[in-house]
Amino acid sequence: PFRTVEESYSLEYGTNTIVMHEDAVARGEKVLVIDDLIATGGTLAATVSLVRRLGGEVAEVCTIVELTALAGRKLLGDTPFYSMLQY
Repeated sequence: PFRTVEESYSLEYGTNTIVMHEDAVARGEKVLVIDDLIATGGTLAATVSLVRRLGGEVAEVCTIVELTALAGRKLLGDTPFYSMLQY
C-alpha cells in the first residue's frame, strides 16, 4: 500500500486502529465523515483526528444511529455532529 497514517483508539472491550492513505485528503479539503452508528465515539473521533492531521477540514460528522447513553458525541468536541435516530 501507499504511505499511511494511523490512529489508535479505545473500544468498550479493547483497542483498534484506523488507517488512511496519506493522500486520501488534500490540505484544505472539506470532508463529511459518515458512519452508520456512534456508540462510544472512538472510531469517529479517530477518523476526525486523521482527517485533521492530513490537513483536511471536517465539515460535519453524520450517523444514522446514535446510542445516547454512551455519550460518544462528547469525544467529537466542537465538531459539528448530526444523527438521524437517537436511542
